[in-house]
Amino acid sequence: MCGASGPVRVLIDYRPALRERTGAGEYTHELTAALLARARADATRALSVALFSSSWKDRLRRAPELCGARRVDLRIPVRVLNLLWHRLEWPAAEMLAGGPFDVVHSSHPLLLPARGAAQVITIHDLDFLAHPERTRGEIRRDYPALVRAHANRADVVVVPSRFTAGEVQRLLGVATDRLAICSPGAPDWTPRPRAPRDGYILFLSTLEPRKNVGTLLDAYERLLAGPTPPPPLVLAGRARPEAEGWLDRIRRPPLAGRVKHLGYVDPSEREAVYAGARLFVMPSFDEGFGLPVLEAMTAGVPVVAADRGSLPEVLGGAGVLVNPDDAADVAEGIRRVCTDEGLAAACTAHGLARAGHFRWSETAARAYDAYRRALERRRSQGHV
Repeated sequence: MCGASGPVRVLIDYRPALRERTGAGEYTHELTAALLARARADATRALSVALFSSSWKDRLRRAPELCGARRVDLRIPVRVLNLLWHRLEWPAAEMLAGGPFDVVHSSHPLLLPARGAAQVITIHDLDFLAHPERTRGEIRRDYPALVRAHANRADVVVVPSRFTAGEVQRLLGVATDRLAICSPGAPDWTPRPRAPRDGYILFLSTLEPRKNVGTLLDAYERLLAGPTPPPPLVLAGRARPEAEGWLDRIRRPPLAGRVKHLGYVDPSEREAVYAGARLFVMPSFDEGFGLPVLEAMTAGVPVVAADRGSLPEVLGGAGVLVNPDDAADVAEGIRRVCTDEGLAAACTAHGLARAGHFRWSETAARAYDAYRRALERRRSQGHV
């Protein structure tokens, strides 16, 4: 029987990684690549991976790191399929992908319908429950209403941090034995030899309400009004429609000419963007992990981050924590790292050491264990 004497056959929803790989998309791509690397290196062939994609416009592109995966690339609009899946729980993944599978892994908090496969979901964060006003589209429509039921029906819930695991337990009532903490890995980058003296303050993430860009701009205005001009501020990331007010603000004094918006940065270009930074700042109200913080530490960039969500856990004491509700505190954290070379050097050294604890190979190992657990749970209930 497959999954017992044969390989565990897993179908992964790859759709978040089809276009711009931010957040969940980067996690989905790198986890998939690490699982495939594990499968290629395993002489016992204990894992078989299929990638599911569905979009009217975007196709599942071939990449060397995805070698060995079976590809299921359907021309069905994402919104249409999600509406069918979320509201009717139809059609089954096995029917669409030509299964059977042992495990189907959803890359978001709602289940992929399945006939007999064990079901795994990924919950990156639960900010949409407390603050639906920060979301839009189907996330606002479906996630708050359905996530509790879906999470409690899932055989295993994958989360990226201990913080998110605690939130899933507290807010959704999911038992500890059905949670799998699969933290992201650090990128395979070479730390820069030294910080640039003329570097910039970097923010890299999607420009959306949860990221607290408005308070960052308030803090930067305070720094501009101080006795020592701060380095330029670079905002890197795709701008959601809600960000238009921030973009208009940086076109006008006192921010005009001092703040630049780069837009979305392709994964192949991110290392260079971090390499030019004097420091990295992430003042988010909530993060389920905070992958850019890990990327900054890997590049050797000192970090100033909010003392909320998972950010203190990820940073592990290797940076400066600030109150995201207080622009003066954010400004002071930035000022300290900019002006105190000893502090900046300590943050860099501790950040590099901290980043070494995160490896995608370990993420893949934990995910594989989660698939085995999900399959065992499904079998114990007599569904397989």
